[in-house]
Amino acid sequence: MPVPFTFVRLQYRSGDWDGVDERMPANLLHSLIQYTTVPVSQKEKAVALDSPEIFNYPFCYLSGHRLVQFSAAEKKNFTQYVRNGGFVFVDDCNHDIDGLFARSFEEQMRQCFGAGALKKIPKNHAIYSQFFKFPEGPPPTSFELNGWGDDLVHDYLKGIEVNGKLGVLYSNKDYGCEWDYDFRNKRFLAEDNTKFGVNILLYALTA
Repeated sequence: MPVPFTFVRLQYRSGDWDGVDERMPANLLHSLIQYTTVPVSQKEKAVALDSPEIFNYPFCYLSGHRLVQFSAAEKKNFTQYVRNGGFVFVDDCNHDIDGLFARSFEEQMRQCFGAGALKKIPKNHAIYSQFFKFPEGPPPTSFELNGWGDDLVHDYLKGIEVNGKLGVLYSNKDYGCEWDYDFRNKRFLAEDNTKFGVNILLYALTA
């Protein structure tokens, strides 16, 4: 019997890892059930970044608004997890390109993987056609379109590849808040905005 997919939120010592997107995991898990046959565990799980438990899961989520400053153990685990084939989706809840979360997280990636490892993802990347098709690249969020954050619509995401596979997906678009609503309200949307989230989860599971 297949192991159910678990949505893992990374708990890191700095910042506000638990202060964001409380309903988002349940919403995306509902979408996996709605559109796919992937078995899921219906509750998210918080796992400490410095714990060996993270190596039990193929997907992790990391987000926040504040400083990201990994301890030595967190940095070692993050690097090893990605190099071993794990996938981390990182979402900047400030939805900007020069705020505290963005600057500090990108510095952590430089320390973990080297300068230049975090690169723009082209619009023809497999993650944009993994299940649903997004020929224009990452869909914009309402926060960008409303002029919040840095008043920009970011037309790309960034990532770190290991052995030809995306191991870190990094967004300044605040998808977490975009999808942070009760899944039962999805019926009121003209278009289900969680579809790109389905692509992200399936890429993490199958790429």
